[in-house]
Amino acid sequence: MPSAVQAKPPGGQKRVALFVTCLVDLFRPSVGFAAVKLLEQAGFTVEVPEAQTCCGQPAYNSGDRADAQAIARNTIAAFEGYDYIVAPSGSCGGMLRCHYPELLAEDPQWAPRASALAARCYELTQFLVDIAQLDALDATFPSRVAYHDSCSSLREMNVKAQPRALLGKVKGVQISELAETEACCGFGGTFCVKFPDISNSMVERKTADIAASGADTVLAGDLGCLMNIAGKLKREGSNVKVRHVAEVLAGMTDDAAIGDAE
Repeated sequence: MPSAVQAKPPGGQKRVALFVTCLVDLFRPSVGFAAVKLLEQAGFTVEVPEAQTCCGQPAYNSGDRADAQAIARNTIAAFEGYDYIVAPSGSCGGMLRCHYPELLAEDPQWAPRASALAARCYELTQFLVDIAQLDALDATFPSRVAYHDSCSSLREMNVKAQPRALLGKVKGVQISELAETEACCGFGGTFCVKFPDISNSMVERKTADIAASGADTVLAGDLGCLMNIAGKLKREGSNVKVRHVAEVLAGMTDDAAIGDAE
């Protein structure tokens, strides 16, 4: 990802900081570029703070509060001064918005800063619909798609209608709802490592649901879920493509789908 778009915002224009996420940076940078394109199309100045790292969720979920707190402080310092913080991931967004305030609640210096950050943090589609009120997209994707609602996006960030509203503005998209769209895919960060058999059973149920939907592409807003689903589909020999919703919304689908190049 580029370090930042350094231009000063024109009068009154809001500055958005993109929280890229580890998985996007390391495995699917195109999602980050798609997010920047969408945010700029919505009229915002976008910057990518160089000091950002992981959101700290792996440490937090593993009970390592000391390291999770250190990472939270670094993230808060890196993103202060921006009007909004946007992440192409409900999981990372949920960490910043829901867990940072609790994680630093007993630190009198950092608790108010954590709460201030949380109040300005949004998942990408949530921001585009609820804040930017984006009313048009210049994108075409002739495909029948199924949308997977990630646990964190749905339950921590209250994201469900927003990605569907945006997909409705993409030419050629037909949405086939999954019968169990709100069911976990089995990734769960470190959960899939700690409990591989349970995780595999859950993703197997998810891919069966996708197959039953008749969709030829599955979309979501969290790369962890998408990589998990793509891996299972590939092992099953499925032809269903897997993409991050930002790539479709931005009209950036020339690259191979997730899992195709592995």
